[in-house]
Amino acid sequence: MENQTKVAETKLISRPLIQQSLIQTLFTVEQFAEIQPAFTQSALRNLIHGSEARKSTQGVIHGNGLLECGAIVRVGRKVLIDAEKFLHWAKERGAQDAQSRIVMGV
Repeated sequence: MENQTKVAETKLISRPLIQQSLIQTLFTVEQFAEIQPAFTQSALRNLIHGSEARKSTQGVIHGNGLLECGAIVRVGRKVLIDAEKFLHWAKERGAQDAQSRIVMGV
């Protein structure tokens, strides 16, 4: 009887932890803008729009890499941001931009 109680308690404890870890990694645009005030909703929507390759009169405009790194998750019409992957992408992008400025002498 005691073993069954311990197993039941373990299941009750582990389930919320798993759900909590899943919930905390994906955010809507509004939620992400609130927890990361450096990125406004408008800026995030612009980055999401620019994540897909698209055609223009000049040819193909390549995406910014957010889709490729997995930072943007689409579920139906809902767009979610994986916070960890997005911030990693932003840091990498910043390092690439800084490196290109050094090479260009800006």
